[in-house]
Amino acid sequence: IENIKKDPYGRRHIITSWNPGELDQMALPPCHYNVQFIVMNDKLNCVMTQRSQDIFLGAPFNYIMYGALTHMIARECDLGVGELVVNVADAHIYHNHFNAVEEQLSREPKALPKLILNPDVKNVVDFKISDFDIIDYDPEPTIKAPMAV
Repeated sequence: IENIKKDPYGRRHIITSWNPGELDQMALPPCHYNVQFIVMNDKLNCVMTQRSQDIFLGAPFNYIMYGALTHMIARECDLGVGELVVNVADAHIYHNHFNAVEEQLSREPKALPKLILNPDVKNVVDFKISDFDIIDYDPEPTIKAPMAV
């Protein structure tokens, strides 16, 4: 965050979750292991790389998490919000998710909701769950599927 503030157009705004020295201590090595923030036209863009992605269960959480993080960092750095770009090396749907995916695909897409952050919060570390508001969210009933590890 400090580097984005000092040198917004720098090419080294990177977060890595891949720490080889601690992989043996993790239940699962990070799927989303690299993030780079890029400022273009006064907007903060996030490029996230994943080694593996469970399309049905994992992808929605990953996209929401990094989308929200991009909004939070953009706020602290006084930038607009650009795009979230996701690179996935191994995207997959587990066999025991096929019925759930078919049910998801049978649904008509709805309008996308909007994320609103509390305008009084300016620093990433100060955000609380109550500082996030999702408007125009009209969810379908939950589709259950087992998580694979």
